Amino acid sequence: MPKEWLSLSEAAELLGVHTSTVRLWSDKATIPVHRTSGGHRRYRRDEIELWLKTARSQPMMEPSSALQSAVGQMRMQIADGRLEQETWYQKLDAQARDQYRQSGMMLVRGMMSYLATEEVDSRTEAYAIGYEYASRARRYGLNAVDATRAFLFFRNTLLESLVNAYDQSRVPPGMAWGSMLNKLHNFTDQILINLLETYQMFEDTRGL
Repeated sequence: MPKEWLSLSEAAELLGVHTSTVRLWSDKATIPVHRTSGGHRRYRRDEIELWLKTARSQPMMEPSSALQSAVGQMRMQIADGRLEQETWYQKLDAQARDQYRQSGMMLVRGMMSYLATEEVDSRTEAYAIGYEYASRARRYGLNAVDATRAFLFFRNTLLESLVNAYDQSRVPPGMAWGSMLNKLHNFTDQILINLLETYQMFEDTRGL
């Protein structure tokens, strides 16, 4: 007999999306979620299945439209002072700050390219973006931890903007949308791995 209650990872598996997507949907009350006394997220199987059935029956917002809307939201969030509150950003001079403000747009272009290309091309795109973030961080004196924080700031801001754009369309996220978010999580995870590997390569070369 199926379990009545699901953990975060079990709900993600049932929905066919990344756990980070389920966590974000939960925090925004997009899907039904319950909290244990210890603060852990739990999901009733029947509620998730009903939500999933309803979501599948709704028209879908086109990914390209969501990305375009997210770009505008991302620019507004960066402009409202969130970027200036980042400790890694405070270490940079004016020229470096200007370069990093452009990083978010580079990530958007990479995601658009990824959605439109075959898997082999996406690996090349992920490597190029990871390399750029690593080389930029070293050029401006950021360590590997700060380089990671910089990338995660722009990645998380973009993904949050995507979910906000979809929420504002008043269409429940269905499986096609969840599948796209899952792909983007995997793509940006690969960028982060390439960033760290490239940064380590720079460090190893310096030590020779």
